[in-house]
Amino acid sequence: MVESMTLEEKIGQMTWTHVYGSSAHDTSMAASNQARYGVDTPAEVVQKYNLGGVLYFAWSGNTNNPEQIAGLSNSLQDAALAEEGPGIPLAVTIDQEGGLVARVGPPATQLPGNMALGATFDTDLAQAQGEILGAELQAMGVNVNFAPVVDLNSNPDNPVIGIRSMGEDTDAVSELGAAQINGMQQYIGATAKHFPGHGDTETDSHYGLPVVTYDRATLDDHLQPFQAAIDAGVDMIMTAHIIVEAIDPNLPGTLSPDVLTGLLRQEMGFDGIITTDALDMAAMTDHWSQSEMSVMAIQAGSDILLNSPDVDASIAGVQEAVANGAISEERIDESVTRILEWKAERGVLEDPYTDPGAVDSIVGNADHLNTAATIANRSITLLRNEDRALPLDVDSDTVLVVGAGSAWPERLGPMLADRGFDVIEEYDNGSSPSPAYRERAVAAASGADAVVFTSYNASSNAAQQQMVAALAATGTPVIVVAARNPYDINVFADADAVLNSYGYNVVNYGAVVRAIAGDINPSGALPVDVPTVDGSQTLLPIGYGRHYPGPPDHAGPPEHSGAPDHAGPPDHAGPDN
Repeated sequence: MVESMTLEEKIGQMTWTHVYGSSAHDTSMAASNQARYGVDTPAEVVQKYNLGGVLYFAWSGNTNNPEQIAGLSNSLQDAALAEEGPGIPLAVTIDQEGGLVARVGPPATQLPGNMALGATFDTDLAQAQGEILGAELQAMGVNVNFAPVVDLNSNPDNPVIGIRSMGEDTDAVSELGAAQINGMQQYIGATAKHFPGHGDTETDSHYGLPVVTYDRATLDDHLQPFQAAIDAGVDMIMTAHIIVEAIDPNLPGTLSPDVLTGLLRQEMGFDGIITTDALDMAAMTDHWSQSEMSVMAIQAGSDILLNSPDVDASIAGVQEAVANGAISEERIDESVTRILEWKAERGVLEDPYTDPGAVDSIVGNADHLNTAATIANRSITLLRNEDRALPLDVDSDTVLVVGAGSAWPERLGPMLADRGFDVIEEYDNGSSPSPAYRERAVAAASGADAVVFTSYNASSNAAQQQMVAALAATGTPVIVVAARNPYDINVFADADAVLNSYGYNVVNYGAVVRAIAGDINPSGALPVDVPTVDGSQTLLPIGYGRHYPGPPDHAGPPEHSGAPDHAGPPDHAGPDN
């Protein structure tokens, strides 16, 4: 097949990008397609560039609901196989990590997220999560998931990974990642990301170029989960737009032959597909032109050019590089062969279509929802419980619900009320509570038996710290629910109880409600070390987690330990890749 393809068709197979619209011939987002690609519809984008793959996002109109997604997938395959198309079925891809990064909302199963999974330390649940993602995406016509994240989140100040990671423990992340891959690849291709490890950065590569300076021994820890993924047979590995000085002090992994060919291919033995992270991220566009980055990525060893900001310039640059000998056509053939062999092995060449009639029975089914709730239940981590502040008594306790707006306390309050608590609600927008909001909350605390405060990365937020201190000074017990990164306890010495939920979606908060009500006994354990606020020592180690000493008299009936009502992630959930 490769021998009969033109160079332009080969480069097209290596080009995977997003399209705007909810169906192949949708013109409602024609202005966006015109601005980026010079054509009107998703089908025309596929056919103009002979695309090898497409990438779905919510903001590009691709993921309105499962039935629509299945229809889009099938109609794009029609476009690829039409006379005007490449004649080769598409890789249909998405970032559906679960938790913070989830492009498909309900009724698809909303998972608690990777760090919640990490707090369970349970490989059976990890495999089940992979199976849910694989089965539901396959039903929607997606054949590649850019997941799981296997980065070790060893830097509490990491702005882009955080709870997208399964933790900091090398062995645990390796085992959980391999289990997710095994589950997912029963259905579709999985992708381990972001190689060689994005977990110890202080810069978000969406906005800048991170540099990590640790030595090779530390790098080897970050590489172990990728080696476990390779040993598990992962189909793809996604690169990181970061400079790892221990391997290449000059170029980011995406563009470095030392990283992609020397380390990943030769040293670690990976023979699957390498894809770049999205090439429209600032870590790339601030330093290289589109043609430069595309040529350099292929020279480095990548097979896929993902989400190029200027596909025309990308293709022209690669064509010129082949013409002048900077890239041999044999090198192009290697990648195209690898892509086509993957499509054959995954059954994409034989039958790329999905059955729309199967969507309802698979996507968001009761078994999947119950598994998601189980992961959430098992993840809740009790870090402090002074004077047995928890659990509360549903029959008698009045609860004031407040917190950082970015942690969505307005989601948690009604859920506590639905469970039977008398709830006082005081909410405000933003991650930093205003003095006026703090005063309102302090005044309302006098009418409550307990305060539930939802925090959001409070270790670096003085306003949240001040609000919790002011609430604690009222004498009303304060329960902090750390809804984002797991380190907030290091600034909340005055809180009576601290629970980590590792997310603020309904599935996470459903488990929080059950823990507060005593329907479940918290059993999660920290998947990361929590440092003191100055970073000089460890406050709480990996594996730390407390439990209620026994079921309280007012613990709820068994039916309250099940799956919550379903709802999706907030609109602001998650970066691109």
